Amino acid sequence: MLTSTLLISQQLPTLQYSSTPERFDDTWEAPLSTLLGLGRAAGADFIEFFLERVNYIGCLAEEDAITSITPRLSTGAGVRVFRGKADCYVSTNDLSFAGLKAALEKGLSILGLQLPAPNAFIPEINLELLRDYATKRGKDAWLPLCSSIQEMGEILLYGTDQLQQKTSHVQSRRASYFRDWQEVLVAASDGTFARDIRLTQSVGFNVLCADGSHRSSIGERAGNTSDPNFLKTWDYEESAEKVAESAGKMLYADYVESGTYPIIMANHFGGVIFHEACGHLLETTQIERNTSPFADKKGEKIAHESLTAWDEGRTENAFGTIDMDDEGMPAQRTLLIEKGVLKNFLADRAGSWRTGHPRTGSGRRQSFTFAAASRMRNTYIAPGDYSVDDVFASVDKGIYCKKMGGGSVGATGQFNFGVDEAYLIENGKISKPLKGAILIGEAKEIMNKISMCSQDISLAPGFCGSISGSIYTTVGQPHIKVDSITVGGR
Repeated sequence: MLTSTLLISQQLPTLQYSSTPERFDDTWEAPLSTLLGLGRAAGADFIEFFLERVNYIGCLAEEDAITSITPRLSTGAGVRVFRGKADCYVSTNDLSFAGLKAALEKGLSILGLQLPAPNAFIPEINLELLRDYATKRGKDAWLPLCSSIQEMGEILLYGTDQLQQKTSHVQSRRASYFRDWQEVLVAASDGTFARDIRLTQSVGFNVLCADGSHRSSIGERAGNTSDPNFLKTWDYEESAEKVAESAGKMLYADYVESGTYPIIMANHFGGVIFHEACGHLLETTQIERNTSPFADKKGEKIAHESLTAWDEGRTENAFGTIDMDDEGMPAQRTLLIEKGVLKNFLADRAGSWRTGHPRTGSGRRQSFTFAAASRMRNTYIAPGDYSVDDVFASVDKGIYCKKMGGGSVGATGQFNFGVDEAYLIENGKISKPLKGAILIGEAKEIMNKISMCSQDISLAPGFCGSISGSIYTTVGQPHIKVDSITVGGR
């Protein structure tokens, strides 16, 4: 909403603001509201500023030594300008009033707009009272409570030592950790004015084993938001034991035979296939490009009636949890699929304007150098009605995919994913280990073949790359049965 006129364009060079440089607080309201008003006076339909400060550090241990410490400090801002349904985005490292004004002026010029004449009146945008999620939840105290560099190194070396003790035929062992602290401020011409602090951490192992011609490679990661003590409380002994057990079983595993099988996919990171092969097709970025087979299917059945799926930003400490998105919208829960019926898409501001689907708090970006886009948060298949034993008992001969690896997904949902740890299922029971399995399929077909979901949902951290960069997400599911899928092997 616009207030009464406060100043004229020729006064802008003489304005002095005293915004707090080391913190995004309400002292930023006056300069940002003035700049937003300037953009509106120039003819823009909507303007948004995104300000960011980052304090990142990564640490890598290889064998018995710390081989890399990677710090990164950055500060910057981005301004997005809309004229009709067209938009442009400009970023800058200069957070002074002059620097932000120059970025705004560049964005306006790209859309064919110019700053108003010197005697033009500039309306000031009436921003809401600062919604400060950081202060409300005590997040300003998080960064000093995180592990020191010395503590990071010590814990990772303890972890690689455990890998050596617990794993046979080790060729290489690695432990890695990062801490990503981010402060953001969003101000927009619709009155949005919100601040947050995010703390994202991840730690994990990778081990390569070899014995003659036999090879196995296994990784394991844990992730967290909001807990400064995360690394201190990481159970590296238990994690090393799991990695060692999986690596040992896969080292001498037989190669899977190619064919079409029923499969059971484990919970936890098994949810990566739903994320990649279906979740991306429900983002309005795909709807805008007309590359989603589900674009006109809202309210229709697109999956087996056993399948319900959610995307949300509210699960405590999950990797994709956010109090607000990067457009200042509070986090919420979005029901994607209910008993096989498509209920909602994931929409950011631009996606909502261009497709008509309501915003879902899904506008996310890697940093101030990217414009926000519709992205997933914590995305998972909901628990079903079956026990894990029921799911296994339904398979006479098939494959159990316990740990998923990497893969690729086409624009319209075709996918192939490697399986790092797999087992043959015979008469409802797990038998011998298998390696080399690759799952091949297409989202719109596989979704209708997920016929059973167990009750043991589990979530796992993930990293998702798309149009607005790499972001932190959660994948997850219970154990699920896929009635048939093509499995590549030997």
